[in-house]
Parts: sequence; C-alpha cells; structure tokens
Amino acid sequence: MKVRAASLLLVLLTPLLIAADKPVLVPDISARNVQIRYSFTGAQLLLFGAVVYPGGRSPDHRTDIVVVLRGPVQPILVREKKKIAGIWMNDDSNRFRSAPSFYAVASSRPLTDLVDERTAAIYELGVHNLQLSPGGGALPEKERRFEAGLLDLRRRANLFSESPRGVEITNGVLYRATITIPSQVPVGTYTAETFLIERHKVIAAATRDIEINKSGFERYVALAARRHRLLYGLTAVGMSLFLGWAAAAAFRRRV
Repeated sequence: MKVRAASLLLVLLTPLLIAADKPVLVPDISARNVQIRYSFTGAQLLLFGAVVYPGGRSPDHRTDIVVVLRGPVQPILVREKKKIAGIWMNDDSNRFRSAPSFYAVASSRPLTDLVDERTAAIYELGVHNLQLSPGGGALPEKERRFEAGLLDLRRRANLFSESPRGVEITNGVLYRATITIPSQVPVGTYTAETFLIERHKVIAAATRDIEINKSGFERYVALAARRHRLLYGLTAVGMSLFLGWAAAAAFRRRV
C-alpha cells in the first residue's frame, strides 16, 4: 500500500516538478485601468516584466519575447461599396463573428524569425493570424477579400498594429514594450498576453487584464445610449432639429 501511495503521489507531483524546470514570466502593466474623458487623446501603456529561470541562472542561449494587447471580441458586419450610376452604394457584405476590437503585437524580433506558421496561428501572433470566424456561406475568395478589407480599415484607424522590434530585453531577463492606445479605442476588458519564445517554440506565457472605461459625462451618455436606446435616439433627433432651427434663426437676424 505504501508503495502504491508513493507511486500515486509521484504521478500527481510530476507536472509540478516538470513545471519547476521551466522559466516563468512575471509581467506587469503601467496602468491597469484607463479612463476615457472628453479630453482623452490616447495613451501609452508600458508592458514590462521579468523572466525567472530555474535556480536563478541566466539563460545560456537567446530567448525572445512577444507581447500582445487584445481588446474585447465582437461580431462585425463589413460592407463593400461600389460606384453605381455615379453614386457610391453598399453592394455586398460579409459578417465576422469574433473580430477583436483592438489588437497590437510587439516582439523582440520579426515574428517570422521567431515562430513557424503553425505556432503563429495557434497563438494568433500577428494580424494575419487572427481567427475572425467568418459567418460562413461565402466563397473563400470573397472571405479573403473582406478579411483584407477589415484588416486594412482597422490598421488605418490605428486599432490593429504590429511592432516587429518593439520589445527591449535586458540581459535576457528584463523586458519592456510600449503600446499606443488611440483616442477612439473601444471600452471594455483588454488582455495583455506575454509569450516567452525559445528555439521557435512558446515555452511560457502569462496574461494580465486591463480595464478601459469611460468616465464623467461620456460615461453617462454611453450608458444612456445602451440602456434607453429609444429615448436617446429621440433626444439626439430633437437636439439636431433645435440646433438647426437656432442656426437658421441666427442667420435670418444677421441678414
């Protein structure tokens, strides 16, 4: 019985003993909570940390770091416009079920030098490896065209970005990366993922959450638009009519 108990205990502790032989990431973020106010023009987040190696030894070979900041996943409908009879009109559309609202990746070297295509696809490292989950029913050529259009739109809005040498590593232990948050960033819970890569393999990973919220009057307006949609819409239309009437009245007085 004692032999069986010892064997069972060894089996249970084996994963822990194996894990103890691997390096551990200790990440942190300069701000865990970002508040968006009327004067918000964007922000810069510093993602930093250390790599703790077994026994406190320094690495005897090169390791690399990849940092990913990912916003809330949301469905999105992408529309394609065409010029018909001299007028730009919506001609076709395609839906994606899980497009991240924000995605930024920074690495110590270009991703193509760090991991193979399979590993990049598994961990979604790089804009072109995002799993957008098309709605289905469309031809592959159409899905690729709309996916390229979505990536281009979000890149131009600074919501998707890649920085192939954006991570600085000191003595193979300390690392830091700066990611810019644009002014039009969506609110929600963001995830900061850090990957330690060695010899084209991910050997350690860690995550931290970041909250990006609106505060003050902007938060009140956002809550009203979500909770009281009809009233918010009627108020917006009423304000537009009032402002138009006021502008017309002021113009008549000047004339």
